[in-house]
Amino acid sequence: MLLQPDFGLLFWMLLSFGVVFAILAKFGFPIITKMVDERNAYIEKSLDAAKEANKQLANIKEECEALLTSARNEQVKILNDAESTRNRIVNEAKDQARAEGLKELEEVRKQIKLEKEDAIKDIRRQVADLSVDIAEKVLRDNLSTSKEQMAMIDRLVDEAMVSKS
Repeated sequence: MLLQPDFGLLFWMLLSFGVVFAILAKFGFPIITKMVDERNAYIEKSLDAAKEANKQLANIKEECEALLTSARNEQVKILNDAESTRNRIVNEAKDQARAEGLKELEEVRKQIKLEKEDAIKDIRRQVADLSVDIAEKVLRDNLSTSKEQMAMIDRLVDEAMVSKS
């Protein structure tokens, strides 16, 4: 048998293993376990920080969505307000234009009425002037002699007396 160790070799191997193990157990293992514990704590801390970051990210995302919803609602409100303001302004402008149109129409009607009255007065004056002119011409023709003039005066005086009584 080729690989069978001798008893002395086995003893010295076990003794050197024991010494190395004792040195490692005294000085090496505590450092290694401390480093493993520190690494484990660092990983736990990193995982907690990652979880916290995820929570904050989720909160930020919710806040962002809430802000977007609020902004959309505010936008709709502003658009509705703008539309109602526009409608109110348009209606006010229409009412004002209608009122001004009625006012101008009334003024035109008054002006037409005044012009009509002036035209009627002018026509009456012209008719009166024409009547006087025609009457004057007729009377001149009918009362060409003094006898006819006296008869006409007597008749007018009699009519005036009868109407007064």
